[in-house]
Amino acid sequence: MLGIWCLGSCKGRPVFVCRAGSITMRATASPWLDCLFRSETQGNTYTVTYPVRVSTLLGVETLIVTNAAGGLNPKFNVGDIMLIRDHINMPGLAGINPLRGHNDDRFGVRFPCMSDAYDADLGRLAREVAEEQGCSSFLQQGVYCNVGGPAFETVAESKILLSLGADAVGMSTVPEVIVARHCGLRVFGLSLITNRVASEYGSQDRANHEEVLEITQRRTQDLQKLIINLLARI
Repeated sequence: MLGIWCLGSCKGRPVFVCRAGSITMRATASPWLDCLFRSETQGNTYTVTYPVRVSTLLGVETLIVTNAAGGLNPKFNVGDIMLIRDHINMPGLAGINPLRGHNDDRFGVRFPCMSDAYDADLGRLAREVAEEQGCSSFLQQGVYCNVGGPAFETVAESKILLSLGADAVGMSTVPEVIVARHCGLRVFGLSLITNRVASEYGSQDRANHEEVLEITQRRTQDLQKLIINLLARI
């Protein structure tokens, strides 16, 4: 069975909710459907992106993705919320891509463009919403890097990712974004910075899952409020 699916409403609008796959993912649709995806166990990219294609067939037009990420940018603080401006898909550079294989022309072209993967207008709107609700002091913008996991990064790996221009790193989100753009959906993404990534030998920063859960719990209300208020404005 692929998760639990149900329908509801948010701000008076229909909501399609799916708990499935390997990647924490929230999605919103305009104007007919809103989707919220949540997932916990890793699987292949075809399985975890399946709900995106189903959502497209149901009428979804806009996808909002969220994740917990480690902060690489030294200017970021634990608890910051980062607007995803772009991404680096490390598994994709090694040939692991949800679009491999036969292309289904019902959804999109064989070679979709990814240079504009994250919608700039939604980013500007999110910054306005964040300022209105008092979140601008811990709102950042940057590049999210997707790695395979499940181990956290070594110091050497962190240095490589920094040199490539990544501001935050995690183990999710990008496969759904790729499929969403293939399907023609608008995409907006948020990363919650839940820990500092150790980028120097001898650093006291040590990533652990307990810290990730603690920071996520602390910022849950701010993140949910931002998404709900953004939904009302899309």
